[in-house]
Amino acid sequence: MRESEIIGLFLKHLKRQGDLPLGDDAGAIRLGNEWLVATNDMLVRKTDVPDMMTPEQVGFKAVTMNVSDVAAMGAKPVGFLFSLGVPRDVGRDYLESIAEGIERALEFYDVPVLSADTNEADDLIIDGVALGVAERPLTRSGAKPGDLVCVTGDLGRALAGYLVWRKGLEVLEKTRKALYEKFLEPKARVREGIKLSGIASSAIDVSDGLAKELHLLAGMSGVKIELSSESLPIREEVLEVAGLVGRNPFELALSSGEEFELVFTVEPEKAPSLDFDFSVIGRVEEGSAVYIDGKPLPPLGWEHMEHMNVY
Repeated sequence: MRESEIIGLFLKHLKRQGDLPLGDDAGAIRLGNEWLVATNDMLVRKTDVPDMMTPEQVGFKAVTMNVSDVAAMGAKPVGFLFSLGVPRDVGRDYLESIAEGIERALEFYDVPVLSADTNEADDLIIDGVALGVAERPLTRSGAKPGDLVCVTGDLGRALAGYLVWRKGLEVLEKTRKALYEKFLEPKARVREGIKLSGIASSAIDVSDGLAKELHLLAGMSGVKIELSSESLPIREEVLEVAGLVGRNPFELALSSGEEFELVFTVEPEKAPSLDFDFSVIGRVEEGSAVYIDGKPLPPLGWEHMEHMNVY
């Protein structure tokens, strides 16, 4: 079964949910005047860890992928928990380096670890949980016609870095460094997420590919999203790799997973109050689905259980 089919199967039975129904980057329950935001995300060595990734980077990534979901909800991270599945072929030094990576991420995001568990498993698994607090959680269902569609940072470097590694491409060292920075150790946009809480109308993080995330946002908001390819923030390093592999750089930007940038919608008059760098890549309109330059955009990206051929 595909990941989306498994999720749908369970949602048929999981009727007892929090104050914010399932379907966003994280769930939430109201506690007085604030919301407790909670998410969990699992890292599995077979599907999430390239051979060249160091165990310290593995630990850092396990924290980042969870904290990013909290940030996408406009919440301030306040705690991290994890369970560790360890196969017999993983040694002490590798595990210690993972622990060092988790600690470095906790320091970077200023988040304490609250609990942990470990057990034997057939593959290395780090199942993380991040907690956050927000005055008003952001969701994927608040986009309105007339809103701007925006994204933090740049897009495509994670996939371009993967292609350099997987295909053994010859690139300049500065190009490799810029791509591997995003491919091996991306950072969650925590400060930006907190700032968006009282300003943006909707948000989602780019974990499975921009195109796929926008389809989720458009579907849950009941709107049409129109993108401009020329507005996508693509760095020269991604253009270089696209040329080497004969791919459209826009495709790389639209389908690159684990970017951990934030895609958000905001009313035009509120955008100037945002004090961080972002790009306006499109607009929200009446209708449904996602379009780019006037043409339908398929949900390019990654789905567990059915790896998309974009890679």
